Amino acid sequence: MQTLQDAAGLRATIRGWRTQGHTVGFVPTMGNLHAGHHSLVKLARARADRVVASVFVNPTQFGPNEDFERYPRTLAQDQAGLAESGCDLLFAPDVTTLYPFGADKSVSLHVPELTDTLEGAHRPGHFDGVATVVCKLFNLVQPDIAIFGQKDFQQLKVIERMVRDLSLPVKVMGAPTQRADDGLALSSRNQYLSDADRATAPLIYETLQQMRELIAKGHARKVVEQAAASKLERAGFVPDYAAIRRAEDLAEPADGEHEGLVALIAAKLGSTRLIDNLLFD
Repeated sequence: MQTLQDAAGLRATIRGWRTQGHTVGFVPTMGNLHAGHHSLVKLARARADRVVASVFVNPTQFGPNEDFERYPRTLAQDQAGLAESGCDLLFAPDVTTLYPFGADKSVSLHVPELTDTLEGAHRPGHFDGVATVVCKLFNLVQPDIAIFGQKDFQQLKVIERMVRDLSLPVKVMGAPTQRADDGLALSSRNQYLSDADRATAPLIYETLQQMRELIAKGHARKVVEQAAASKLERAGFVPDYAAIRRAEDLAEPADGEHEGLVALIAAKLGSTRLIDNLLFD
């Protein structure tokens, strides 16, 4: 596996692949990779001739009180895991490569409506940073297919909308959330959990399952949402939201609408903020 930091080298390598008729799959990450990320690389490997992954901790998607500085940088470990998963090229740029005029002076993208709710409401500007950096990376890599985990469901919807609206020639594919044996969604932030909090954290997935079951039985959406938030609070979480939305566009479903929905939770446990979701059958 090659590791490149400069845009010129990246483009030259991909241009060489293209002359051989190879398709390119892409997995953008912020590093500190785990089995969930590796599953995305393996899926890209099955869908494309060549696979590129990026590791870049993007400053523009972190708020002023968030964990940008302490976000783990584990490049050597990431390189080993990516190579084992079948990645052909790791792109690990520095900030000046992606933001030549500085992150605070960058052109910024905004995806309306989808970014005004849920994560967007609790993390203002977050999705502007996500859309901007993903668009920059798509322009550099020019992949045929890009793989994103469904754990960040709203992020996936934002990127799908951006690609369609800007007519970018890339197919965006969502991959199933990878979970620990007890149901906790795999996340780089899980390492921040204390032992006691780690034992409590799977309650998020249990609550999502319960939300789905109650909606299937005909319970009112707002009652289900309130019950889920109360359950989490009693267990020691501080919920930002426990919501049921239409999976297609994250709009609030109509009364009696039971299909094509997704339950989403974001909650703090100790000092760690966890998010998860569950699509309805």
